[in-house]
Amino acid sequence: MYNAKELKLNIHNTQLDYITFGTGRKPLIMLQGLSTRGIKGMALPLAHMYRLFARDFKVYIFDRRPDVFDGITVHDLASDIAEAMDALGIANADVFGVSQGGMIAQYLAIDRPDLVHKLVLAVTLSKNNDTVMRVVEGWIEMAEHGEMKKLVADMAEKMYSDAYLKRYRPLMPLLTVIQKPKDVRRFVALAKSCLTCNAYEILDKIDCPTLVIGGRQDKVVTGAASEEIAEKLGCRIHIYENLGHAAYEEAKDFNRIVYDFLMENA
Repeated sequence: MYNAKELKLNIHNTQLDYITFGTGRKPLIMLQGLSTRGIKGMALPLAHMYRLFARDFKVYIFDRRPDVFDGITVHDLASDIAEAMDALGIANADVFGVSQGGMIAQYLAIDRPDLVHKLVLAVTLSKNNDTVMRVVEGWIEMAEHGEMKKLVADMAEKMYSDAYLKRYRPLMPLLTVIQKPKDVRRFVALAKSCLTCNAYEILDKIDCPTLVIGGRQDKVVTGAASEEIAEKLGCRIHIYENLGHAAYEEAKDFNRIVYDFLMENA
């Protein structure tokens, strides 16, 4: 099944979980958004979700470090990815970051341009706004108070479109069980790191071809945040007018848009 594997890599005296799949020669780094559970056990589901890339790319999906410390920033997380890529001998890769992964991807491209060939930044931001601060601080408070069902339900409400929620609302009780955070302290530290992204003023250091994708109805980072990045970079942008933060799951053509951009002039 897409040659999917779950592996571990030693960096910083810790083990970083990562997934690989695909039979292509071009390296593609996928950086996921803030998660309550991580990527363990997700090799086949993620390989299937992104199967369009499996023929042309060797895909790497890195988890966050297990020993997340208080005060960790998305810049720190980008340094982890750079070290992982160095350890695996990966350079000049295409990098595709979603949400928090997009924040990490920005710093990776800024700090280590040698590692990034093309860049895709989806439903993300380059500096804080009132919406993301209110939403993420709410998630942190729910987690710290042990309100896990409320947390998972609110994340779904903020991420998905009304039509999607209406269709899958009967499954919400199951989702609140499956997506309950295993490590609340780790989730809180990673959630707080989302509020440390401050790359806007140095975005002009990104000199690789870049595609920005956003959702006009984004209730987490706002669609305006995507437009802000694209305007600063002077790069291509695709906005889904009727979708929000989970456009990468809901839009049927999302992976095709990313794939076509990465394969241009290949």
